[in-house]
Amino acid sequence: MANRHPSREECMALLKQYNTPVHVIRHCVKVTETALKIGQALNEKGCGLDLGLIQGAGLIHDIARIEDKHWEVGAKIAEEHGFYQEAEIIRIHMFYDCDPNKERISETDIICLADRMVKEDEYVGLEARMQYVLEKFRGNPEAVARISEKIKNNKLMISRIEQILGAPVSSVL
Repeated sequence: MANRHPSREECMALLKQYNTPVHVIRHCVKVTETALKIGQALNEKGCGLDLGLIQGAGLIHDIARIEDKHWEVGAKIAEEHGFYQEAEIIRIHMFYDCDPNKERISETDIICLADRMVKEDEYVGLEARMQYVLEKFRGNPEAVARISEKIKNNKLMISRIEQILGAPVSSVL
């Protein structure tokens, strides 16, 4: 279902309305900046990504991060405001497994990749960010295996993006 995407101002108002902590808002802004730069670079190569969707989903993807199952709570908030495409991305962003072999790179791929390259409000790259995540689950071998598989697919997706761009992802950031 297509929908209107929230403007930057609407997103910032929603983050404030739902009492999203300032450090989480800074994270959402940095993820969005990262995702938009990658999306714009891919669009210059003909990828046809919806930058409005990337911006809207990126800015509110962690709107409910202080809640249990923040991805579900955040998706419901987006749906209540009529932002259904953003809600879908928010709902799956925590556990999304990008498929580097699928035909089209999607807005979800770009948001999730950016989220996995930004630690709090700083672009640190996939390795550093995912090392931090792996540390948190060190005592849980199943989680470590699952996360390691995601890291592998994210690296393959980055390679694919770099092939399209003809340059390292970091060069557009």
